[in-house]
Order: sequence, then structure tokens, then C-alpha cells
Amino acid sequence: MPTRRSFLAASATLVAGLGCLNLPGTAFAQNSSNLLKRKIPASGESVTVVGAGTSGSFEVEADSAQYQQLKQVLKVFFDGGGQVIDTSPNYGGADAILGRLLEEGGWRASTFLATKIAADSRAAAEAQWAGTLRSLRTDKVDLLQIHNLRDWQRQLPYARELKAQGLTRYVGVTHYVDSGLDELERILRNEALDFIQIHYSVNSPAAARTVLPLAQDKGVAVLINRAFDDGRLFARVKGQALPAWAGEAGIGSWAQLFLKFAISHPAVTAVIPATSRPDRQLDQLKAGSGPLLSDAQRDQLIKQFA
Repeated sequence: MPTRRSFLAASATLVAGLGCLNLPGTAFAQNSSNLLKRKIPASGESVTVVGAGTSGSFEVEADSAQYQQLKQVLKVFFDGGGQVIDTSPNYGGADAILGRLLEEGGWRASTFLATKIAADSRAAAEAQWAGTLRSLRTDKVDLLQIHNLRDWQRQLPYARELKAQGLTRYVGVTHYVDSGLDELERILRNEALDFIQIHYSVNSPAAARTVLPLAQDKGVAVLINRAFDDGRLFARVKGQALPAWAGEAGIGSWAQLFLKFAISHPAVTAVIPATSRPDRQLDQLKAGSGPLLSDAQRDQLIKQFA
């Protein structure tokens, strides 16, 4: 069954083949203004709605064929107007790979860089943060999130301290399964946040009942993870045709449809799908242009994948 991690099954042959393609030369990649932008309520700053994640996809060896392929992935991403990249210090070395790639490609200034604290004490968080900056080869990030609400009562104040020091511009919290929604709702009601990150997909739409509307009411930006349900959605639609109305929404693949479903919720700031393949990266970016889905279309998809 395809999963997000299975996207790591990249080969040197594919790298060579993609090197022959003029991916940045496509009309879509040339005109990054086609990408929809959403404002971050805390500042009014705008970011493009299709970002990228690093879990699984960036867990590779430096200088390997997969590493060289990731360089092509990032070239497609930035040439296509992408900005937001989300990572974490506990993604199996992905931070160090991302930091090196951004430095080699000269892309750091173009990146809205989001990372996380995943620690159980203040001392552990301080040590982790120092290591994060080293791995990412930067002196500050754009967004620092408390990973999966882990020790958030202690770590969120620490993140705010780092924000006050100018080491991050925004702070937030994350989760990835329905069991975290109630606590996330309580935090949204009682804490000042710039961002939340949560799962939201055609087969897992529960966040839209309370968390997403609440974030919108509170002026909190939203990043969406697991829009593909870690790849399981692709197994469910294998061999199936897209809905008849997909073309009217500019949708040419199931990946684009799953991403546009999330983007079409008005509370969502950006989706952050992970991939290790340039062709998939180019395909995913296309979800950020064209018409959004109507409420009726989104409801139809929820019923289809329930």
C-alpha cells in the first residue's frame, strides 16, 4: 500500500530522467503568481497555500541519489512559488538534510521555515533548540510549534521567550489525530497563538466541526498535515476516475483534489504535503491555483470517503 514514506523509493534513474525535464520551464512553474496566497492573521503577512513537509521524505543520506533528487524537489517548489516548509528535530535527521539543501540552493531567504519543539523539560528543549538551529544552518526560524502538544504548558512559554528574543516570528502548537482535537480546542480558547497545525482530509474532516472555525474566529493561522492520510487515500482511489466536476476546478489528479479540499476551507492558511519526487511536487503545487471547491463539493467528498 502506498504511504508517504514509500515516496522515498526514489532511484538514481529517476533523478537522471528528471534532470532531462525542464520542470521549472513549465508555464505553471514560471508564473508563481498563479498560487493562491492566504494572510497570517497575527501579522497580515501572506504565504502561498501549498507548502511542504519533511517527515519521511527528507530522511535520507547526504549526497545520496535521494538527496540529489530532493534538490530537484526544492527547485521545483521554489520556482513554482512555494514558501512554507515544515520540519521537526525528531524526523530522523530531516532537519540537517533540509538545512544543507537550503544552504546549497540559496533558498533560505525564500523559505517560511517552520519547525518544532518536541521535549519533556526546559533543559531538553533548550538543548534541542540549539541543535535545531545548527542543523537548519540558520539563526532564527519563522514559526516554532509545540509538537503534538507535548509538554505544551512548559514549552509554549519557552517558545514565547524565543519569540520575544527575535528567534522566531510566530509560535503555535500541533497535533495529527482526532484524539487531540478536544485539547487543541481548549488551548485555542485559552492561549494566545499565532498558528495551529492539524490534520484535515476527505476521510478525516472532524477538525472542521470546532477547531477550524474557532481558529478562524480567534485569528489563528492554520497549517494542515496528513491531507493524504499518510498516502492511504491513494490506495483507496487507485484506478478510479476523478469526480466529473474536477476539471472545472482545475484539478488534474487525486493529489490535487485532496489538497484543494483542505485549501478550500476558509480557515486554512497552507497545506504541507511531503514528497521526495519532483514530478509529484510539481503536481501538488497545481492544487494552489484555480477555483476553490464549493461547500457542496467538499460535502460530496466527505460522504464518498466516510
